[in-house]
Amino acid sequence: MTTAMLSLESLSAAVSAVRARMEAVSLAIHARPELKFAERHAQEVLTGWLAEAGFAVRAPIGGVETAFVAVHNGVKRGPCVAVLAEYDALPGVGHGCGHNLIAAGGVAAAIAVSAALPDHPGTVAVIGTPGEEMGGAGKVRLAEAGVFDGVDAAVMFHPGDRSLTARPGLAAAHLRVEFAGLSAHASVSPWLGRSALAAAQLFLQAIDALRQFVPPTVRLHGIVSDGGLAPNVVPAHAAVDLYVRDRTAVSVVELLKRVRAAADGAALATGTSATVGETGPLYTERRNNMVLAQRFGETVRALGVDIATDDPEHPAGSSDIGNLSMLLPVIHPYVQIAAAGTPSHSDAMREAAASPFAHDRTQVAATGLARVVADLLTEPDLLAAARAEFAA
Repeated sequence: MTTAMLSLESLSAAVSAVRARMEAVSLAIHARPELKFAERHAQEVLTGWLAEAGFAVRAPIGGVETAFVAVHNGVKRGPCVAVLAEYDALPGVGHGCGHNLIAAGGVAAAIAVSAALPDHPGTVAVIGTPGEEMGGAGKVRLAEAGVFDGVDAAVMFHPGDRSLTARPGLAAAHLRVEFAGLSAHASVSPWLGRSALAAAQLFLQAIDALRQFVPPTVRLHGIVSDGGLAPNVVPAHAAVDLYVRDRTAVSVVELLKRVRAAADGAALATGTSATVGETGPLYTERRNNMVLAQRFGETVRALGVDIATDDPEHPAGSSDIGNLSMLLPVIHPYVQIAAAGTPSHSDAMREAAASPFAHDRTQVAATGLARVVADLLTEPDLLAAARAEFAA
């Protein structure tokens, strides 16, 4: 089929043709949730499907064991458009962020384009980007390894409780604050010890006090990841894992000075020492390419799903897609798979991510992504407009 003949009906039919496989892959990943950089089953399922569809697969890639790149090269030179797949899960919650749908829907979109446009110019790539959750920063690692060199634009979608063509994301620093004290018998001679857990508790109280005096856009939240091993031993070591988020990376970096001061203060008050380190790279804010987001939205609406343009007042969480959006044009729209108000990273969202309704909506999202990919390959003006917006 020539590019001039390609229609939404053709793309819809191509996605429909892989719907059964898409759902099977999604449910297989959902049933075996794997944490960041341990997504071996998901990688195997996704790359196996892509190889069967005629994509050339390389795995691992970029020094990341569970990453992959699968490409379908066209008949002549042209753009390289990447569809991104995320497939890591959350501790305790499993696929409460719906990454099973992101991965299966993204692969379905890429395969649909290659089937509907077998003689396309350029390259359709699927890039498996593991470790998005928990500060893993898989996309950052792959970008630093050169995996995105030569990619002209990247697309993906995210499931949620509402549909949006674009949504801002917060910048985020991922910290581990460790306190070192002195162990002692907690009953016989506690005065000989210096409690690292007391320092961690005081630090968290300081963070609570800090919340009143930061902008309302700031998010400070953490857990005690190490609080000691036995009640009758004064803990000589304790740790707090903390995320520091705000609208921009610049603001986050400034906030880190105050967080470090709080850790030092807690250590001083308890006779311990504090060390503040990063558990992953800083995630930047998100630059959504509205030229491409609009094309996605037009397609989704044509398929009967209402989708709002954006929601700048209610940003999403944080993602390494933000770092990638600083390097090239990207889209990260949201498609509703659960009742409005269903929180992300929850048991309810995990259950929704395996529902028939979620797979119906993922089929719509895959068609929207396929439309954007096909148009980027075949419409030079669209890619030029996306690049112009990115440059501005």
